[in-house]
Amino acid sequence: MSIVFSALVAVFVGFTASVAVILAAAQTMGASASQTVSWVAALAIGTALSSTILSWRYRMPMICAWSTPGAALIAAASGFDMASAVGAFLLAALLMMLTAAFRPLGKLIERIPMPIASAMLAGVIFRFVVAVFDEMRLSPGLVLPLLAIFLVARLINPFLGVIAALVAGIAISFVGGHSHWPADGVALTSLELVTPRFDIAAMLGIGIPLYLVTMAAQNLPGFAVLRAAGYHPPTAPALFVTGLASLITAPFGAHMTNMAAISASICTGGDTHPDPAERWKAGVIYGLSYFAVAACTGLLIALLLAMPKALIVAVAGLGLVGSLTGALAQAMSADKERFAAVIAFAVAASSLSMFGIGSAFWSLIAGLAVLTLDFAAGRLRSRS
Repeated sequence: MSIVFSALVAVFVGFTASVAVILAAAQTMGASASQTVSWVAALAIGTALSSTILSWRYRMPMICAWSTPGAALIAAASGFDMASAVGAFLLAALLMMLTAAFRPLGKLIERIPMPIASAMLAGVIFRFVVAVFDEMRLSPGLVLPLLAIFLVARLINPFLGVIAALVAGIAISFVGGHSHWPADGVALTSLELVTPRFDIAAMLGIGIPLYLVTMAAQNLPGFAVLRAAGYHPPTAPALFVTGLASLITAPFGAHMTNMAAISASICTGGDTHPDPAERWKAGVIYGLSYFAVAACTGLLIALLLAMPKALIVAVAGLGLVGSLTGALAQAMSADKERFAAVIAFAVAASSLSMFGIGSAFWSLIAGLAVLTLDFAAGRLRSRS
């Protein structure tokens, strides 16, 4: 029963803590209601397939999820539609599979300084966290109680903060009469095929940053959680399977399937099972549970979309506070890269767009350019 409980808690935490960010991303890309349901349902299917296959094959709790930082990056982009977004998702999935197949590509990605990649991620997430307090000015009666509940709940358990805020927000919205349930009924779930358009600006502004963010903020920590629990995860097969799952689900709107970190920590410890050799079953149950989430996605999304905008904005921002904290800590950790990281953070947090390409891509370019200048100046000083 502890295996089943851990798996179900991981599903609940993973879904509720991040679905609001996906809704924000779907809204930014101009997704219709049916495309939004398809987006989340396809993500659930990709998560279910990857977790079940990897856990069963390698007999370890290889917990997968979707890229929440990637969703935040998409939501921060502008000027794109679903067709161009799907083209970018396909590129990111192919890059992930190529990373698994060709070791030199993985080595090249590892050479990108982590402070710069983390600064880009922090700049993207920063907008969402700030939006919580902007929304508080407009809807203090809803957002202020959610913030208080979030701050208190996280003292009890870090996993509870966002979940408690979401549940409380839904209750407040219903009691206060702020919810608007659709009058034309709700479908349980649906998948809608989107014909991709391979737009250069979208591939540079969304596809490549999505791949980098997913590698740095999701896959690497996910593998670290497994290693900390005493496992030796097969890196290349895991990247290939999650990349293939992403490639298959991308035409239905799903942006990226990857290794999980927070959800994985719930299923890899001693509370799941005293015997590490038995914990792989939690990964299988976790994966099968996500098939159930996919089957009920329409109902779950309808419930959230019936809530006021302030609730979605607040929950999305609060759900990213932990990611922002970790990204900022990583970005500012090294003295030599700190100035370049600050520049990268500022660019990513801005609304910069040039040649149709958003700030996430230019953040990487700016950070690497400053780092190169600093390195060149240091070499000249050392010679003189």
